[in-house]
Amino acid sequence: MEAILQWGLGVIITIQQVHGPVQDSIFRAITLLGEEQFYLLLLPLIVWCIDYSFGAVLAVFFLLSNALNVIIKDIIQEPRPYSVDPSIKLVETTGYSLPSNHAQLSVTVWGAIAGKINQAWFWALAAVLVLLIGFSRVFLGVHFPTDVLAGWIIGGIVLALYLAYHTVIEKWLAGLKLWWQLLLAAGIPLLLLVPDASLDALTNSGTLFGVGLGLIFTVRYVSFSAGGTWWKRLLRFLLGMVVMLAIYIGLKAVFPPDGTAAGAACRFLRYALVGGWVAIGAPWLFRLTRLAGPK
Repeated sequence: MEAILQWGLGVIITIQQVHGPVQDSIFRAITLLGEEQFYLLLLPLIVWCIDYSFGAVLAVFFLLSNALNVIIKDIIQEPRPYSVDPSIKLVETTGYSLPSNHAQLSVTVWGAIAGKINQAWFWALAAVLVLLIGFSRVFLGVHFPTDVLAGWIIGGIVLALYLAYHTVIEKWLAGLKLWWQLLLAAGIPLLLLVPDASLDALTNSGTLFGVGLGLIFTVRYVSFSAGGTWWKRLLRFLLGMVVMLAIYIGLKAVFPPDGTAAGAACRFLRYALVGGWVAIGAPWLFRLTRLAGPK
């Protein structure tokens, strides 16, 4: 294992021979496409303005894939490349290294979107994005090449399972009684915290908790369509993001800090409210204000 990591370190050092202000800025911008903040823009955009059903399912799929990544990282506990050689560190990051979360989630998210669009040009675009995001992590010195490769492989397996079985699973879940749906939506996020209750796990499970419960009640009681005129879609997105950022940033400022039991519980609650706002709070408000019509 040590030999593989040393080889990976050599690859990073070789790649960084051409780094400079322009190159660094380009790859810092590319790597942002795999950050939490980017997905906090992308997923609500799809849910509120393009296709609610697909967007909500994609959000759940994204969060389950992310949970798998967090668990694997905490089991393997591989250090970041810059822990071995601090001189290669070009951006700030935290957590363990293997597998690359950016690589894994880029495959799952862009692959799922490509599967929905089902056009050759978009599959090609998705492949380019996946390759660039993965390469950016190596270039910036935050992942070994093997971390990125592992992320692509795991993401590919998860994507293949999603494309093959998501329709069957959705129909099965839709046929369950309400109390079973609620039990699964609340129970799975809490169970995911048993093997790992780190900050990343609390973030992911809290969001999954909110999205899952919100999806159930929206489908049953809030007839929401993400269609409509362009200006209504734009207003929905802007209004929805203002409230979501108020929850995301505002509650962080007033809640107890991380590192305590109260802080952990509040972190779970904050992200649950973010997920719930995306899945049910915003759609309900959009219907109330007539920015959206019924499904």
